[in-house]
Amino acid sequence: MSAATPAAEQQPHVAPITEGEPLSSTGSSVSASELKQDDSAPMMVADENGQQVLPEMPVKPNSAYIGLGVMCLMVAFGGFVFGYDTGSIGGFVAMSGFKEKYGSHNSSGYYLSNVRTGLMVSIFNIGCAIGGLILGKLGDMVGRKLALMVVTVIYVIGIIIQIASVHAWYQYFIGRIISGLGVGGIAVLSPMMISETAPKHLRGLLVSCYQLMITLGIFLGYCINYGTKGYTNTAQWRITLGLCFLWALFMLGGMTFVPETARYYCEKDRVEDARESLSKVNKVPKDDPALQAELDTIVAGVEAERLAGEASWKELFSTKTKIFQRLVMGVMLQSLQQLTGDNYFFYYGTTVFAAVGLSDSFQTSIVIGIVNFASTFFGLFFVNRFGRRTLLLWGAAAQVACFVVFASVGVTRLWPDGAGHPENSSKGAGNCMIVFTCFYIFCFAVSWAPLIYVVVSESYPLRVRSKCMAIATGANWIWGFLISFFTPFITNAIHFAYGYVFMGCLVFSFFYVFFVVPETKSLSLEEVEEMWQEGVLPWKSSSWVPASRRGVDYSAEALQHDEKKGFRRFF
Repeated sequence: MSAATPAAEQQPHVAPITEGEPLSSTGSSVSASELKQDDSAPMMVADENGQQVLPEMPVKPNSAYIGLGVMCLMVAFGGFVFGYDTGSIGGFVAMSGFKEKYGSHNSSGYYLSNVRTGLMVSIFNIGCAIGGLILGKLGDMVGRKLALMVVTVIYVIGIIIQIASVHAWYQYFIGRIISGLGVGGIAVLSPMMISETAPKHLRGLLVSCYQLMITLGIFLGYCINYGTKGYTNTAQWRITLGLCFLWALFMLGGMTFVPETARYYCEKDRVEDARESLSKVNKVPKDDPALQAELDTIVAGVEAERLAGEASWKELFSTKTKIFQRLVMGVMLQSLQQLTGDNYFFYYGTTVFAAVGLSDSFQTSIVIGIVNFASTFFGLFFVNRFGRRTLLLWGAAAQVACFVVFASVGVTRLWPDGAGHPENSSKGAGNCMIVFTCFYIFCFAVSWAPLIYVVVSESYPLRVRSKCMAIATGANWIWGFLISFFTPFITNAIHFAYGYVFMGCLVFSFFYVFFVVPETKSLSLEEVEEMWQEGVLPWKSSSWVPASRRGVDYSAEALQHDEKKGFRRFF
Protein backbone atom coordinates (compact mmCIF):
# COMPACT_ATOMS: atom_id res chain seq x y z
CA MET A 1 0.00 0.00 0.00
CA SER A 2 1.15 3.54 -0.56
CA ALA A 3 2.54 5.43 2.41
CA ALA A 4 0.23 8.31 1.55
CA THR A 5 -2.99 6.25 1.67
CA PRO A 6 -5.21 7.19 4.64
CA ALA A 7 -5.78 4.34 7.05
CA ALA A 8 -9.51 4.53 6.64
CA GLU A 9 -9.24 3.83 2.95
CA GLN A 10 -6.91 0.82 3.23
CA GLN A 11 -8.31 -2.54 2.18
CA PRO A 12 -7.47 -5.90 3.82
CA HIS A 13 -5.07 -7.24 1.22
CA VAL A 14 -2.11 -9.47 1.94
CA ALA A 15 0.73 -8.10 -0.15
CA PRO A 16 1.41 -5.64 -2.97
CA ILE A 17 0.17 -7.47 -6.08
CA THR A 18 -0.80 -6.53 -9.58
CA GLU A 19 -4.24 -6.53 -11.15
CA GLY A 20 -5.30 -10.02 -12.19
CA GLU A 21 -2.65 -11.82 -10.10
CA PRO A 22 -4.02 -15.16 -8.79
CA LEU A 23 -3.85 -16.42 -5.24
CA SER A 24 -4.61 -19.96 -4.09
CA SER A 25 -3.98 -20.36 -0.36
CA THR A 26 -7.71 -20.46 0.30
CA GLY A 27 -8.28 -23.13 -2.29
CA SER A 28 -9.22 -20.94 -5.27
CA SER A 29 -7.66 -18.47 -7.65
CA VAL A 30 -8.78 -14.86 -7.30
CA SER A 31 -7.69 -11.62 -8.86
CA ALA A 32 -6.47 -8.54 -7.04
CA SER A 33 -9.78 -6.76 -7.62
CA GLU A 34 -11.74 -9.72 -6.27
CA LEU A 35 -9.50 -10.00 -3.24
CA LYS A 36 -10.64 -6.65 -1.94
CA GLN A 37 -14.07 -8.13 -1.29
CA ASP A 38 -12.82 -11.54 -0.13
CA ASP A 39 -13.81 -12.24 3.47
CA SER A 40 -11.22 -15.04 3.66
CA ALA A 41 -8.31 -12.60 3.27
CA PRO A 42 -6.51 -11.96 6.56
CA MET A 43 -7.76 -8.88 8.39
CA MET A 44 -5.47 -5.93 9.03
CA VAL A 45 -4.55 -5.02 12.60
CA ALA A 46 -3.58 -1.69 14.16
CA ASP A 47 0.01 -1.09 15.26
CA GLU A 48 1.08 1.11 18.20
CA ASN A 49 0.56 4.23 16.05
CA GLY A 50 -2.93 3.23 14.99
CA GLN A 51 -1.86 2.30 11.43
CA GLN A 52 -3.49 -0.70 9.73
CA VAL A 53 -0.85 -3.37 9.01
CA LEU A 54 -0.73 -7.10 8.35
CA PRO A 55 -0.52 -9.25 11.50
CA GLU A 56 3.04 -10.25 12.39
CA MET A 57 3.99 -13.80 13.27
CA PRO A 58 4.26 -13.81 17.10
CA VAL A 59 7.77 -14.19 18.50
CA LYS A 60 7.91 -16.92 21.12
CA PRO A 61 10.49 -17.32 23.92
CA ASN A 62 13.71 -18.95 22.74
CA SER A 63 12.81 -22.13 24.60
CA ALA A 64 9.87 -22.61 22.22
CA TYR A 65 12.23 -22.92 19.26
CA ILE A 66 14.47 -25.66 20.63
CA GLY A 67 12.86 -28.26 18.39
CA LEU A 68 13.21 -25.99 15.36
CA GLY A 69 16.85 -25.37 16.25
CA VAL A 70 17.54 -29.10 16.39
CA MET A 71 15.86 -29.61 12.99
CA CYS A 72 17.93 -26.83 11.42
CA LEU A 73 21.10 -28.27 12.96
CA MET A 74 20.23 -31.55 11.23
CA VAL A 75 20.12 -29.68 7.92
CA ALA A 76 23.23 -27.66 8.79
CA PHE A 77 25.08 -30.91 9.54
CA GLY A 78 25.84 -30.97 5.83
CA GLY A 79 28.41 -28.30 6.68
CA PHE A 80 30.04 -30.74 9.08
CA VAL A 81 30.50 -33.22 6.22
CA PHE A 82 32.35 -30.56 4.22
CA GLY A 83 34.38 -29.33 7.20
CA TYR A 84 35.44 -32.84 8.18
CA ASP A 85 36.89 -33.40 4.72
CA THR A 86 38.74 -30.08 4.88
CA GLY A 87 40.18 -30.87 8.29
CA SER A 88 41.24 -34.41 7.46
CA ILE A 89 42.77 -34.13 3.97
CA GLY A 90 45.44 -31.69 5.14
CA GLY A 91 46.65 -34.30 7.63
CA PHE A 92 46.47 -37.18 5.14
CA VAL A 93 49.10 -35.68 2.83
CA ALA A 94 51.50 -35.38 5.78
CA MET A 95 51.11 -39.02 6.89
CA SER A 96 53.78 -41.57 6.04
CA GLY A 97 51.20 -44.27 5.24
CA PHE A 98 49.45 -41.99 2.75
CA LYS A 99 52.71 -40.97 1.08
CA GLU A 100 53.76 -44.60 0.78
CA LYS A 101 50.46 -45.50 -0.93
CA TYR A 102 50.16 -42.63 -3.36
CA GLY A 103 53.51 -40.86 -3.46
CA SER A 104 56.77 -41.24 -5.34
CA HIS A 105 60.04 -42.65 -4.01
CA ASN A 106 63.58 -41.33 -3.99
CA SER A 107 66.70 -41.73 -1.88
CA SER A 108 65.06 -39.78 0.96
CA GLY A 109 61.97 -41.99 1.02
CA TYR A 110 58.36 -41.52 -0.08
CA TYR A 111 57.06 -38.06 -0.89
CA LEU A 112 54.16 -36.28 -2.61
CA SER A 113 55.08 -33.66 -5.16
CA ASN A 114 53.55 -30.18 -4.88
CA VAL A 115 51.51 -30.82 -8.03
CA ARG A 116 50.12 -34.15 -6.86
CA THR A 117 49.41 -32.78 -3.38
CA GLY A 118 47.69 -29.75 -4.86
CA LEU A 119 45.56 -31.89 -7.16
CA MET A 120 44.53 -34.41 -4.51
CA VAL A 121 43.59 -31.67 -2.05
CA SER A 122 42.04 -29.07 -4.34
CA ILE A 123 40.25 -31.22 -6.95
CA PHE A 124 37.57 -31.67 -4.30
CA ASN A 125 36.66 -28.00 -4.83
CA ILE A 126 36.16 -28.54 -8.58
CA GLY A 127 33.82 -31.45 -7.83
CA CYS A 128 31.93 -29.20 -5.40
CA ALA A 129 31.55 -26.44 -8.01
CA ILE A 130 30.14 -28.90 -10.56
CA GLY A 131 27.92 -30.57 -7.97
CA GLY A 132 26.43 -27.25 -6.90
CA LEU A 133 25.55 -26.33 -10.48
CA ILE A 134 24.15 -29.75 -11.45
CA LEU A 135 22.70 -31.17 -8.22
CA GLY A 136 21.47 -27.94 -6.64
CA LYS A 137 18.54 -28.04 -9.08
CA LEU A 138 17.33 -31.27 -7.42
CA GLY A 139 15.82 -29.12 -4.69
CA ASP A 140 13.30 -27.70 -7.16
CA MET A 141 12.55 -31.10 -8.67
CA VAL A 142 12.07 -33.41 -5.69
CA GLY A 143 12.12 -31.03 -2.73
CA ARG A 144 14.89 -29.71 -0.51
CA LYS A 145 14.68 -32.57 1.96
CA LEU A 146 14.87 -35.48 -0.49
CA ALA A 147 17.50 -33.67 -2.58
CA LEU A 148 19.76 -33.35 0.48
CA MET A 149 19.45 -37.08 1.11
CA VAL A 150 20.31 -37.87 -2.53
CA VAL A 151 23.46 -35.72 -2.59
CA THR A 152 24.57 -37.25 0.72
CA VAL A 153 24.38 -40.70 -0.90
CA ILE A 154 26.51 -39.40 -3.80
CA TYR A 155 29.04 -38.20 -1.23
CA VAL A 156 29.13 -41.70 0.30
CA ILE A 157 29.81 -43.25 -3.13
CA GLY A 158 32.84 -40.99 -3.48
CA ILE A 159 34.11 -42.05 -0.04
CA ILE A 160 33.74 -45.73 -0.98
CA ILE A 161 35.92 -45.18 -4.07
CA GLN A 162 38.56 -43.39 -2.00
CA ILE A 163 38.75 -45.91 0.82
CA ALA A 164 38.83 -48.85 -1.65
CA SER A 165 41.79 -47.49 -3.61
CA VAL A 166 44.96 -49.58 -3.25
CA HIS A 167 47.92 -48.04 -5.07
CA ALA A 168 46.50 -45.90 -7.89
CA TRP A 169 46.47 -42.28 -6.70
CA TYR A 170 44.14 -41.39 -9.55
CA GLN A 171 41.46 -43.70 -8.08
CA TYR A 172 41.61 -41.68 -4.88
CA PHE A 173 41.58 -38.56 -7.06
CA ILE A 174 38.37 -39.71 -8.83
CA GLY A 175 36.75 -40.54 -5.50
CA ARG A 176 37.42 -37.00 -4.27
CA ILE A 177 35.76 -35.55 -7.35
CA ILE A 178 32.62 -37.65 -6.77
CA SER A 179 32.44 -36.89 -3.05
CA GLY A 180 32.92 -33.25 -4.04
CA LEU A 181 29.83 -33.47 -6.25
CA GLY A 182 27.79 -34.46 -3.20
CA VAL A 183 29.24 -31.78 -0.94
CA GLY A 184 28.66 -29.15 -3.65
CA GLY A 185 24.99 -30.06 -3.70
CA ILE A 186 24.87 -29.93 0.09
CA ALA A 187 26.45 -26.45 0.12
CA VAL A 188 23.59 -25.13 -2.04
CA LEU A 189 20.70 -27.05 -0.51
CA SER A 190 21.49 -26.79 3.22
CA PRO A 191 21.57 -22.98 3.52
CA MET A 192 18.62 -22.75 1.11
CA MET A 193 16.47 -25.10 3.16
CA ILE A 194 17.35 -23.39 6.45
CA SER A 195 16.61 -19.92 5.06
CA GLU A 196 13.21 -21.09 3.81
CA THR A 197 12.39 -22.91 7.06
CA ALA A 198 13.54 -20.52 9.78
CA PRO A 199 11.35 -17.67 11.09
CA LYS A 200 12.72 -14.35 9.87
CA HIS A 201 13.93 -13.23 13.32
CA LEU A 202 16.01 -16.43 13.64
CA ARG A 203 17.06 -16.90 10.00
CA GLY A 204 20.48 -15.29 10.32
CA LEU A 205 21.36 -17.30 13.41
CA LEU A 206 20.15 -20.63 12.03
CA VAL A 207 21.78 -20.24 8.59
CA SER A 208 25.01 -19.35 10.44
CA CYS A 209 24.81 -22.77 12.08
CA TYR A 210 25.90 -24.15 8.70
CA GLN A 211 29.26 -22.42 9.18
CA LEU A 212 29.36 -23.58 12.81
CA MET A 213 29.05 -27.16 11.60
CA ILE A 214 31.86 -26.57 9.08
CA THR A 215 34.20 -25.40 11.85
CA LEU A 216 33.19 -28.33 14.07
CA GLY A 217 33.95 -30.73 11.21
CA ILE A 218 37.34 -29.12 10.60
CA PHE A 219 38.23 -29.29 14.29
CA LEU A 220 37.12 -32.92 14.67
CA GLY A 221 39.02 -33.86 11.51
CA TYR A 222 42.17 -32.36 13.03
CA CYS A 223 41.65 -34.22 16.30
CA ILE A 224 41.06 -37.63 14.70
CA ASN A 225 44.12 -37.18 12.48
CA TYR A 226 46.14 -36.43 15.61
CA GLY A 227 44.83 -39.61 17.23
CA THR A 228 45.61 -41.88 14.27
CA LYS A 229 49.00 -40.47 13.23
CA GLY A 230 50.78 -43.02 15.44
CA TYR A 231 49.77 -45.92 13.20
CA THR A 232 52.37 -47.06 10.66
CA ASN A 233 50.06 -48.46 7.97
CA THR A 234 47.02 -47.30 5.99
CA ALA A 235 44.99 -47.22 9.22
CA GLN A 236 46.58 -43.78 9.67
CA TRP A 237 44.14 -42.29 7.19
CA ARG A 238 41.58 -45.03 6.51
CA ILE A 239 40.13 -44.81 10.04
CA THR A 240 39.55 -41.07 9.61
CA LEU A 241 38.10 -41.60 6.14
CA GLY A 242 35.90 -44.49 7.28
CA LEU A 243 34.22 -42.28 9.87
CA CYS A 244 32.72 -40.33 6.96
CA PHE A 245 30.17 -43.15 6.66
CA LEU A 246 29.04 -42.48 10.23
CA TRP A 247 28.58 -38.76 9.57
CA ALA A 248 26.63 -39.48 6.37
CA LEU A 249 24.32 -41.94 8.17
CA PHE A 250 23.74 -39.37 10.90
CA MET A 251 22.84 -36.80 8.24
CA LEU A 252 20.44 -39.17 6.47
CA GLY A 253 18.81 -40.24 9.73
CA GLY A 254 18.38 -36.68 10.93
CA MET A 255 16.80 -35.56 7.68
CA THR A 256 13.93 -38.00 8.16
CA PHE A 257 12.69 -35.84 11.06
CA VAL A 258 12.90 -32.53 9.17
CA PRO A 259 9.76 -31.20 7.43
CA GLU A 260 9.84 -29.96 3.85
CA THR A 261 9.79 -26.19 3.41
CA ALA A 262 6.48 -24.35 3.01
CA ARG A 263 7.75 -22.54 -0.07
CA TYR A 264 8.43 -25.82 -1.88
CA TYR A 265 4.97 -27.12 -0.92
CA CYS A 266 3.40 -23.96 -2.34
CA GLU A 267 5.30 -24.47 -5.59
CA LYS A 268 3.67 -27.91 -5.83
CA ASP A 269 0.17 -26.63 -4.88
CA ARG A 270 0.24 -28.50 -1.57
CA VAL A 271 -1.04 -25.52 0.41
CA GLU A 272 -2.32 -27.47 3.42
CA ASP A 273 1.09 -29.16 3.78
CA ALA A 274 2.64 -25.69 3.60
CA ARG A 275 0.28 -24.48 6.33
CA GLU A 276 1.27 -27.41 8.55
CA SER A 277 4.97 -26.75 7.93
CA LEU A 278 4.61 -23.05 8.85
CA SER A 279 2.62 -23.98 11.94
CA LYS A 280 5.28 -26.40 13.11
CA VAL A 281 8.16 -24.00 12.45
CA ASN A 282 6.58 -20.88 13.99
CA LYS A 283 4.85 -22.65 16.88
CA VAL A 284 1.42 -21.18 16.12
CA PRO A 285 -1.98 -22.80 15.38
CA LYS A 286 -2.86 -23.51 11.76
CA ASP A 287 -5.70 -20.98 11.84
CA ASP A 288 -3.58 -18.15 13.27
CA PRO A 289 -4.20 -14.90 11.28
CA ALA A 290 -0.47 -14.14 11.12
CA LEU A 291 0.22 -17.61 9.69
CA GLN A 292 -2.51 -17.10 7.11
CA ALA A 293 -1.02 -13.73 6.15
CA GLU A 294 2.45 -15.23 5.66
CA LEU A 295 1.05 -18.19 3.73
CA ASP A 296 -0.92 -15.88 1.43
CA THR A 297 2.20 -13.80 0.81
CA ILE A 298 4.18 -16.91 -0.14
CA VAL A 299 1.40 -18.19 -2.39
CA ALA A 300 1.01 -14.79 -4.06
CA GLY A 301 4.74 -14.76 -4.82
CA VAL A 302 4.62 -18.28 -6.24
CA GLU A 303 1.61 -17.45 -8.42
CA ALA A 304 3.25 -14.28 -9.69
CA GLU A 305 6.34 -16.29 -10.68
CA ARG A 306 4.16 -18.84 -12.48
CA LEU A 307 2.63 -16.08 -14.57
CA ALA A 308 6.15 -15.23 -15.74
CA GLY A 309 6.66 -18.82 -16.94
CA GLU A 310 9.31 -21.37 -16.05
CA ALA A 311 12.61 -19.87 -14.96
CA SER A 312 15.41 -20.22 -17.50
CA TRP A 313 19.15 -19.65 -17.26
CA LYS A 314 18.65 -16.63 -19.51
CA GLU A 315 16.51 -15.02 -16.82
CA LEU A 316 19.54 -14.82 -14.53
CA PHE A 317 20.87 -12.04 -16.75
CA SER A 318 17.75 -9.88 -16.37
CA THR A 319 18.60 -6.43 -15.00
CA LYS A 320 14.96 -5.29 -14.97
CA THR A 321 14.09 -7.73 -12.18
CA LYS A 322 17.41 -7.04 -10.40
CA ILE A 323 18.29 -10.76 -10.60
CA PHE A 324 21.54 -10.20 -12.49
CA GLN A 325 22.65 -7.54 -10.01
CA ARG A 326 22.01 -9.96 -7.14
CA LEU A 327 23.74 -12.82 -8.97
CA VAL A 328 26.86 -10.68 -9.43
CA MET A 329 26.68 -9.70 -5.76
CA GLY A 330 26.47 -13.35 -4.70
CA VAL A 331 29.39 -14.38 -6.93
CA MET A 332 31.49 -11.48 -5.65
CA LEU A 333 30.74 -12.17 -1.99
CA GLN A 334 31.48 -15.88 -2.30
CA SER A 335 34.71 -15.10 -4.18
CA LEU A 336 35.76 -12.46 -1.67
CA GLN A 337 35.13 -14.88 1.20
CA GLN A 338 37.97 -17.01 -0.18
CA LEU A 339 40.08 -13.93 -0.96
CA THR A 340 39.92 -12.78 2.66
CA GLY A 341 42.83 -15.20 3.12
CA ASP A 342 41.46 -17.64 5.67
CA ASN A 343 42.93 -20.64 3.86
CA TYR A 344 46.27 -18.83 3.75
CA PHE A 345 46.34 -18.76 7.56
CA PHE A 346 45.33 -22.39 7.84
CA TYR A 347 48.05 -23.37 5.38
CA TYR A 348 50.91 -21.15 6.58
CA GLY A 349 50.10 -21.20 10.29
CA THR A 350 52.33 -24.23 10.86
CA THR A 351 55.40 -22.23 9.78
CA VAL A 352 54.70 -19.54 12.37
CA PHE A 353 54.05 -22.02 15.15
CA ALA A 354 57.28 -23.81 14.26
CA ALA A 355 59.13 -20.53 14.84
CA VAL A 356 58.17 -20.61 18.53
CA GLY A 357 58.94 -24.30 19.04
CA LEU A 358 55.62 -26.00 18.18
CA SER A 359 56.81 -28.01 15.20
CA ASP A 360 54.11 -30.72 15.24
CA SER A 361 51.76 -29.64 12.44
CA PHE A 362 48.96 -31.80 13.86
CA GLN A 363 49.07 -29.92 17.18
CA THR A 364 49.19 -26.63 15.32
CA SER A 365 46.07 -27.58 13.38
CA ILE A 366 44.18 -28.38 16.58
CA VAL A 367 45.05 -24.98 18.08
CA ILE A 368 43.84 -23.13 14.97
CA GLY A 369 40.78 -25.38 14.68
CA ILE A 370 39.57 -24.80 18.23
CA VAL A 371 39.97 -21.01 17.88
CA ASN A 372 37.96 -21.18 14.65
CA PHE A 373 35.20 -23.32 16.18
CA ALA A 374 34.87 -21.36 19.43
CA SER A 375 34.84 -17.99 17.63
CA THR A 376 31.91 -19.02 15.42
CA PHE A 377 29.65 -19.07 18.50
CA PHE A 378 30.19 -15.32 18.80
CA GLY A 379 29.08 -14.99 15.19
CA LEU A 380 25.79 -16.72 16.02
CA PHE A 381 25.15 -14.09 18.68
CA PHE A 382 26.30 -11.08 16.62
CA VAL A 383 24.41 -11.84 13.39
CA ASN A 384 20.95 -10.99 14.76
CA ARG A 385 22.21 -8.25 17.06
CA PHE A 386 24.20 -6.15 14.59
CA GLY A 387 22.92 -7.24 11.18
CA ARG A 388 24.64 -8.44 8.02
CA ARG A 389 26.18 -5.24 6.62
CA THR A 390 27.63 -4.01 9.90
CA LEU A 391 29.38 -7.29 10.67
CA LEU A 392 30.76 -7.64 7.14
CA LEU A 393 32.13 -4.08 7.20
CA TRP A 394 33.71 -4.32 10.64
CA GLY A 395 34.98 -7.82 9.88
CA ALA A 396 36.75 -6.66 6.72
CA ALA A 397 38.30 -3.67 8.51
CA ALA A 398 39.56 -5.79 11.42
CA GLN A 399 41.01 -8.43 9.08
CA VAL A 400 42.89 -5.72 7.16
CA ALA A 401 44.52 -4.63 10.44
CA CYS A 402 45.48 -8.25 11.20
CA PHE A 403 47.11 -8.70 7.79
CA VAL A 404 49.06 -5.44 8.07
CA VAL A 405 50.70 -6.65 11.28
CA PHE A 406 51.00 -10.33 10.32
CA ALA A 407 52.56 -9.78 6.89
CA SER A 408 54.80 -6.92 7.99
CA VAL A 409 56.22 -8.80 10.97
CA GLY A 410 56.65 -11.93 8.84
CA VAL A 411 58.53 -10.07 6.10
CA THR A 412 60.77 -7.96 8.33
CA ARG A 413 61.20 -9.69 11.72
CA LEU A 414 60.47 -13.44 11.77
CA TRP A 415 63.69 -14.51 10.05
CA PRO A 416 66.48 -12.04 10.95
CA ASP A 417 68.91 -13.80 8.59
CA GLY A 418 66.44 -13.98 5.72
CA ALA A 419 63.96 -16.54 4.42
CA GLY A 420 66.87 -18.78 3.41
CA HIS A 421 67.62 -19.45 7.10
CA PRO A 422 64.27 -20.34 8.70
CA GLU A 423 66.08 -22.21 11.48
CA ASN A 424 67.16 -18.82 12.89
CA SER A 425 63.77 -17.37 13.77
CA SER A 426 62.66 -14.69 16.20
CA LYS A 427 60.50 -16.11 18.94
CA GLY A 428 59.11 -12.67 19.79
CA ALA A 429 58.04 -12.07 16.19
CA GLY A 430 56.54 -15.55 16.07
CA ASN A 431 54.50 -14.92 19.21
CA CYS A 432 53.22 -11.64 17.77
CA MET A 433 52.17 -13.37 14.55
CA ILE A 434 50.42 -16.17 16.46
CA VAL A 435 48.37 -13.60 18.39
CA PHE A 436 47.28 -11.91 15.18
CA THR A 437 46.63 -15.27 13.51
CA CYS A 438 44.15 -16.11 16.26
CA PHE A 439 42.65 -12.60 16.19
CA TYR A 440 42.22 -12.85 12.42
CA ILE A 441 40.49 -16.24 12.73
CA PHE A 442 38.16 -14.75 15.35
CA CYS A 443 37.26 -11.80 13.10
CA PHE A 444 36.69 -14.09 10.12
CA ALA A 445 34.62 -16.59 12.10
CA VAL A 446 32.19 -13.95 13.41
CA SER A 447 31.72 -12.11 10.12
CA TRP A 448 32.70 -13.30 6.65
CA ALA A 449 32.63 -17.02 7.41
CA PRO A 450 28.93 -17.41 8.35
CA LEU A 451 27.38 -14.25 6.91
CA ILE A 452 28.15 -14.89 3.25
CA TYR A 453 25.96 -18.00 3.36
CA VAL A 454 23.25 -15.98 5.12
CA VAL A 455 23.24 -13.11 2.58
CA VAL A 456 23.37 -15.39 -0.46
CA SER A 457 20.62 -17.72 0.79
CA GLU A 458 18.12 -14.88 1.32
CA SER A 459 18.81 -12.60 -1.68
CA TYR A 460 17.09 -14.40 -4.58
CA PRO A 461 13.44 -14.94 -5.56
CA LEU A 462 12.13 -18.47 -5.25
CA ARG A 463 11.98 -19.24 -8.97
CA VAL A 464 15.73 -18.76 -9.51
CA ARG A 465 17.07 -19.32 -5.99
CA SER A 466 18.68 -22.71 -6.62
CA LYS A 467 20.34 -21.57 -9.87
CA CYS A 468 21.71 -18.34 -8.40
CA MET A 469 22.95 -20.03 -5.23
CA ALA A 470 24.63 -22.76 -7.28
CA ILE A 471 26.52 -20.22 -9.40
CA ALA A 472 27.49 -18.06 -6.42
CA THR A 473 28.64 -21.05 -4.36
CA GLY A 474 30.49 -22.41 -7.41
CA ALA A 475 32.57 -19.21 -7.44
CA ASN A 476 33.60 -19.96 -3.86
CA TRP A 477 34.69 -23.50 -4.76
CA ILE A 478 36.66 -22.34 -7.81
CA TRP A 479 38.56 -19.73 -5.83
CA GLY A 480 39.13 -22.35 -3.12
CA PHE A 481 40.69 -24.60 -5.74
CA LEU A 482 42.92 -21.84 -7.11
CA ILE A 483 44.12 -20.69 -3.69
CA SER A 484 44.76 -24.17 -2.28
CA PHE A 485 46.55 -25.29 -5.45
CA PHE A 486 48.76 -22.25 -6.00
CA THR A 487 49.45 -21.17 -2.40
CA PRO A 488 52.41 -23.60 -1.93
CA PHE A 489 54.09 -22.21 -5.06
CA ILE A 490 53.39 -18.57 -4.18
CA THR A 491 54.55 -18.83 -0.57
CA ASN A 492 57.75 -20.53 -1.70
CA ALA A 493 58.41 -17.49 -3.91
CA ILE A 494 57.31 -14.46 -1.83
CA HIS A 495 56.72 -15.97 1.64
CA PHE A 496 54.78 -13.68 4.01
CA ALA A 497 54.45 -10.89 1.44
CA TYR A 498 51.58 -13.02 0.12
CA GLY A 499 49.57 -11.55 2.99
CA TYR A 500 49.58 -8.12 1.33
CA VAL A 501 47.62 -9.61 -1.60
CA PHE A 502 44.80 -10.66 0.71
CA MET A 503 44.98 -7.35 2.54
CA GLY A 504 44.29 -5.55 -0.75
CA CYS A 505 41.33 -7.88 -1.41
CA LEU A 506 39.91 -7.07 2.02
CA VAL A 507 40.16 -3.32 1.40
CA PHE A 508 38.19 -3.85 -1.82
CA SER A 509 35.71 -6.04 0.09
CA PHE A 510 34.95 -3.24 2.55
CA PHE A 511 34.00 -0.77 -0.17
CA TYR A 512 32.12 -3.41 -2.15
CA VAL A 513 29.91 -4.30 0.82
CA PHE A 514 29.24 -0.66 1.63
CA PHE A 515 28.09 0.27 -1.87
CA VAL A 516 26.40 -2.99 -2.97
CA VAL A 517 25.11 -5.18 -0.11
CA PRO A 518 21.78 -4.17 1.53
CA GLU A 519 20.78 -4.95 5.10
CA THR A 520 18.26 -7.81 5.29
CA LYS A 521 18.06 -8.34 9.04
CA SER A 522 14.55 -9.17 10.35
CA LEU A 523 12.99 -9.30 6.87
CA SER A 524 11.10 -12.24 5.40
CA LEU A 525 12.34 -13.61 2.08
CA GLU A 526 9.39 -11.96 0.32
CA GLU A 527 10.22 -8.62 1.98
CA VAL A 528 13.84 -8.92 0.81
CA GLU A 529 12.52 -9.30 -2.75
CA GLU A 530 10.29 -6.24 -2.27
CA MET A 531 13.22 -4.15 -1.08
CA TRP A 532 15.33 -5.08 -4.10
CA GLN A 533 12.50 -4.22 -6.48
CA GLU A 534 12.12 -0.76 -4.91
CA GLY A 535 15.76 0.06 -5.66
CA VAL A 536 16.74 1.01 -2.10
CA LEU A 537 20.32 2.28 -1.76
CA PRO A 538 22.34 -0.29 0.22
CA TRP A 539 23.74 2.24 2.69
CA LYS A 540 20.19 3.36 3.49
CA SER A 541 18.63 -0.10 3.53
CA SER A 542 18.68 -0.46 7.33
CA SER A 543 15.92 2.20 7.44
CA TRP A 544 13.69 0.44 4.90
CA VAL A 545 10.23 -0.73 6.01
CA PRO A 546 8.02 -3.19 4.06
CA ALA A 547 4.92 -1.71 2.44
CA SER A 548 2.64 -3.70 4.74
CA ARG A 549 4.09 -1.98 7.84
CA ARG A 550 4.55 1.62 6.67
CA GLY A 551 3.02 4.64 8.33
CA VAL A 552 1.61 7.73 6.62
CA ASP A 553 4.85 9.69 7.09
CA TYR A 554 7.10 7.05 5.50
CA SER A 555 8.91 8.13 2.32
CA ALA A 556 10.13 5.26 0.16
CA GLU A 557 11.63 7.66 -2.39
CA ALA A 558 14.05 9.09 0.18
CA LEU A 559 15.82 5.72 0.37
CA GLN A 560 16.32 5.57 -3.41
CA HIS A 561 18.39 8.76 -3.69
CA ASP A 562 21.31 10.30 -1.82
CA GLU A 563 22.36 13.93 -2.03
CA LYS A 564 25.70 13.15 -0.43
CA LYS A 565 28.58 12.49 -2.79
CA GLY A 566 31.72 10.34 -2.57
CA PHE A 567 33.06 9.56 0.89
CA ARG A 568 30.44 11.76 2.55
CA ARG A 569 28.09 8.80 2.16
CA PHE A 570 30.09 6.94 4.81
CA PHE A 571 29.01 9.51 7.39
